[in-house]
Amino acid sequence: METTRLSSKGQVIVPKSVREAHGWQAGQEFEIEDLGSSIVLRPVNAFPLTRIEDLIGCTGYQGQKHTLEDMEAAIATGVAEQFPKGAQQCQQSP
Repeated sequence: METTRLSSKGQVIVPKSVREAHGWQAGQEFEIEDLGSSIVLRPVNAFPLTRIEDLIGCTGYQGQKHTLEDMEAAIATGVAEQFPKGAQQCQQSP
């Protein structure tokens, strides 16, 4: 366990080994939770909290199930529609 000291300005230096282990850089913001006999420093996330539902587009999908072949065919159709010359060149390649 490492120790640190409170400065006359109320600043605490987080030891370098701890900063490096967590990837904290100068300017990192923290939430402080007072637990009575101790405190907790919790890094403020640079990104807003995200729910799993925001990340997985198919969650809760109620429509017809599709095979990988169906999905690949739909992608190929979409590419061919957007890039007709490129699709012809790809089909001609060995």
